[in-house]
Amino acid sequence: MKNTFIGTSMERREDLRFLRGKGIYVDDLAPSNLLYAVIMRSNIAHGRLKSIDASAALKIPGVHSVITAKDMPGGPPIIPMRLQPLPEFKPFEQLVIADDKVRYVGEPLAMVLAESVAIGEDALEVIALEIEDLPAVPDWRAAEKNESLLFEPAGSNRALTFEARKGDADAAFKNAPYVRREQLRTGRHFGLTLEPRGVMAEWDAASGHLTVSGAAKVPFFNRRILAKQIGLPEEAITMIENDVGGGYGARGEFYPEDFLIPFAARHVNRPVKWIEDRRENLIAMNHARESEADIEIACERDGTIIGLRGFVHTDMGAYMRTNGAVGARNIPQFMGGPYRVPHVKIDSLLWMTNKTPVGTYRGPGRYEGSFYIERLLDMVAHDLGIDRVELRRRNLITSAEQPYEIATVQPTDARDQYDSGDYEQALDRCLKEFGWNDKAKLQGKLIDGRYHGLAVCCFVEGGAAGPKESARLEINSDGTISVFMGSSAVGQGVETVFAQIAADALEVPVDRISHVHHGSTTTVSDGYGAYHSRSVVMGGSALLDAATKFQAAIKDAAAKRLGCNASEVRLGEDKVFGPGGKSLLLAELAGLTVEGAFLNKKHTYSYGTHAAHITVDAKLGQVQIVDYMVVQDVGRAINPMTLRGQIIGSLVQGLGGAMLEHLQYDEQGQFLTGTLADYLLPTAGDFPNLRCIVTEDHPSPINPLGAKGAGEGGIVAAGGVMANAVANALQSFGVQPRQLPLTPTYIWELVQAGQRQAAE
Repeated sequence: MKNTFIGTSMERREDLRFLRGKGIYVDDLAPSNLLYAVIMRSNIAHGRLKSIDASAALKIPGVHSVITAKDMPGGPPIIPMRLQPLPEFKPFEQLVIADDKVRYVGEPLAMVLAESVAIGEDALEVIALEIEDLPAVPDWRAAEKNESLLFEPAGSNRALTFEARKGDADAAFKNAPYVRREQLRTGRHFGLTLEPRGVMAEWDAASGHLTVSGAAKVPFFNRRILAKQIGLPEEAITMIENDVGGGYGARGEFYPEDFLIPFAARHVNRPVKWIEDRRENLIAMNHARESEADIEIACERDGTIIGLRGFVHTDMGAYMRTNGAVGARNIPQFMGGPYRVPHVKIDSLLWMTNKTPVGTYRGPGRYEGSFYIERLLDMVAHDLGIDRVELRRRNLITSAEQPYEIATVQPTDARDQYDSGDYEQALDRCLKEFGWNDKAKLQGKLIDGRYHGLAVCCFVEGGAAGPKESARLEINSDGTISVFMGSSAVGQGVETVFAQIAADALEVPVDRISHVHHGSTTTVSDGYGAYHSRSVVMGGSALLDAATKFQAAIKDAAAKRLGCNASEVRLGEDKVFGPGGKSLLLAELAGLTVEGAFLNKKHTYSYGTHAAHITVDAKLGQVQIVDYMVVQDVGRAINPMTLRGQIIGSLVQGLGGAMLEHLQYDEQGQFLTGTLADYLLPTAGDFPNLRCIVTEDHPSPINPLGAKGAGEGGIVAAGGVMANAVANALQSFGVQPRQLPLTPTYIWELVQAGQRQAAE
């Protein structure tokens, strides 16, 4: 009888370690002779760095050294792009430490190495710094003027324009019977993690080997960067992935500190550790989401979408680094969401400003694009007198149209297509489970001082970024099996789901899979990490390949010992059987190991529908969620319980970005939200009424598991749903939210504006 661990809800095996306080995070590491790094960061948004005098700091007892750009032979290296490494981005890439100019508040200027963090912070206070102020570029409108250039040799503050094209949008709009144009924007926020970032490095001068702990997300790629920067062969560097308190796309990219700490350890020949405090986390970890769209939608009078065209202005912050271009590229390509849009012409302009650089955050670009299209669709439905559910239904891509080509993006020639699915089926399931028909009667009604609003939005989520992932299986001395993965763990529960996949593939009890090792550069020959909802599709499929080869290797090895052909060997739970009653324990083959891989250049697309029922206090601008439902088809669920946790967790983050989270700067580029008293996050009591249903109606045809990435589906549509629900609740005031977040102040201002307009 075949195993059925895949598809079974199982508690996460890694949770016992965390709940018992036995997790090992980078800050838990404390080798002897350790020095602590404290980083001096610019408090000026834009200026020329004239001098740094650390002489007074070096006199403080316990201060070992102060490192600046001048201590780096040949000058500080540059952080390269990991994704979309276009030549146009080269002039805008970041030095690991400021040399001649500073471009955002929080940019590293110097690094103190001391016997304690407290001593290092004291030393920062006496470092003399001279910076000549330059006019700040606080937003894309200022950047567009090019009056103050962040990079003078580039001659412009625009790094690039991504162009998304499909069909002939200009011709389609020329004769369109209905067109609506809107200006919409999404606010700046990011993937704040429970555990701030941290790096520890140890240099072994005798062997010439560097060990870096605290790696996450893409350890192999980061090792390649560091090896080139620091002048070591890749095999001379080991990246260790410790336990990680959240990733969300931001953690684990290559940051300045990922060079500075290893450089310092080698420079002083002592272990060096740096742990980010929360203020550093807010100003130094990649920001995301800030964009403004000037977008038009063209439709037939029956609501059939003809096309989309317009511009999206994306605020990239001060530098292009690692994966910073992904969101800006995704917005125009995926703005159509799950809807049939035959003609697309959208330009995404990437503007450099004096803010923290941006990177990816769960659902990059799709969150923003979903907000834009979903707001437009509700406005179209109102204008044309069409039910908003029916409008969406008649525009959803059908299963017969799959695979469905979406817009191509230049200059990367990024072509893509949705792989499979029945989007209308997910819509119908959500409406039924939500009780839409009954709840819709409350639309716009004032009950007990609060206005009721409902909204529904459909979405797609991309996953399975290639081109490859690796997995390895090994027999332990006790006959159990260890799994080694190139994929990383950033909270997804991969130790559990990979154990389930391995147990099914090998047809053994799941407790025979003793350990799942992941992420570190010691596990497999190569690995690609955790991003773009890829771990299960890519890593799990690599594990299937490894399992097939592993079973063949066991049979070959056993055949030699049992004196028979491999075809005569039968595998058992902990034994191997040959002809004539011969057998041997699996433990007798300890050390046997096989690596597998999965290569893939196509993406998977899970999909679904969000529905929300909210109430709004118009006098206070306060929103409460009465009910919220997500239905998501994931192709194949490995562990439905942990998957539902992923969906609800990402939904809470989406609601945080829609309602609360906002990284703000003033006109001088000064950061205004430097504490968690200023940057508001959801707490356990904010969004209690969240539900989700996972379906598996349409497995992906592009991988043997049939799985689709599903870690971001809860976040993608949250902004659009909440904005539409607020608009529908406050329709009597003429409220039309055109930006996120939907703070109480913003909603109150919309109500006041509506009342003034009505009075006129």
